[in-house]
Amino acid sequence: MNSKKIQNLGRIGLFSAALLWGISFVLMKNILSNIPPLYILAFRFCGAALILLPACLGKLKKIDKTYLRGGALMGTFLITGYIFQTYGLRLTTPGKNAFLTSAYCIIAPFLNWVYIKKRPDKFNAAAAIICLSGIGLISLDGDLRIGAGDALTIVCGFFYALHIVVIAKYVQGRDPLVLAMLQFAQAGMLALAGALIIEPFPSFATAADIGGLIFLTVVCTAGCLLLQVFGQKYTPPSQAAVILTLESVFGVLTSVVLFHEILTIRLICGFALTFIAVIISETKLEFLRRKRVNP
Repeated sequence: MNSKKIQNLGRIGLFSAALLWGISFVLMKNILSNIPPLYILAFRFCGAALILLPACLGKLKKIDKTYLRGGALMGTFLITGYIFQTYGLRLTTPGKNAFLTSAYCIIAPFLNWVYIKKRPDKFNAAAAIICLSGIGLISLDGDLRIGAGDALTIVCGFFYALHIVVIAKYVQGRDPLVLAMLQFAQAGMLALAGALIIEPFPSFATAADIGGLIFLTVVCTAGCLLLQVFGQKYTPPSQAAVILTLESVFGVLTSVVLFHEILTIRLICGFALTFIAVIISETKLEFLRRKRVNP
C-alpha cells in the first residue's frame, strides 16, 4: 500500500474516532436514565482495560515504577474529568456538554506553563479570550448565572487538560498501548470503588442500555483509542488536531438529530467561538500560513 493511501486511512481513522466520540454524548445521556454515572464509567474503563490487555501481554515486562506512576496519574485525572463530565451531562444537553468539554484544549497550554515552565504563545492567549466568550454565550443565562451542568462540564475540562499534561510527560519513550491499558485499569477501579460506596446498584437496565454500554466500551473507548493512535501516526499534527476537534461538532449534530436539542442563535455563536478557539490553540493557524507560502 502506497504512502498516500496510508495517509488517507489515517485521516479516516481520526475522522471516525471524532464521529464516534461525538455520538457517545447522546448515548451516555440516554444510559444515564437508568444506570448511575460511576457504574457506567466503571464498566466502560474496566472493560476497555481488559480489551487492551491481550495486545499488551507481550509488553508487560516493560512495566516498571515509571509506567505504574504514569498510568496511575493518567487514570486518576482521566476518571476525575469523566466524573465531572458525566454528572454535568445529567444536568445539561449533550451538545453543550460536547462543546464545553473541548475547553481542555485551551486550558492545557496554561497548565504546561505552571508544570514545565513553557509559556503560552499569542495563539494560546487569543484562543483563551475567544473561548471564554464562547463559554459565556453557551452557559450564562439572562442573570449572568451558569447552570450546574455547564459548570461541572467546565471543571471536567480542567482535569482533561491535566490528563494531557501528564500524558506528554510519561508517553516519551514508552509504549502508548501499555500506558493506555494501565490508565484505563486505574480509572475503572476508582470508578468501581466510588460506585460501590456512594451509588445504588442499578436495579433496572434495558437491552438498549446494555448494548449502549458495550458500544461505549468496545468502540468509543478501546476502539477509538486505536483509531487515534493509528491516525496520528500517519497524519501531520496540525491536520490531526483539526479532525479531532470535530468531536464537538458531531456531538451537537447528534444531539440535534437524536436528542432534539434546540439551537438558538446565541448557542450557535457560542459553539462557533469555542470551535474557532480550539482550532487556533491546536493548530496555531499553520494551515493558513502554509497557503500563503505556497499559493
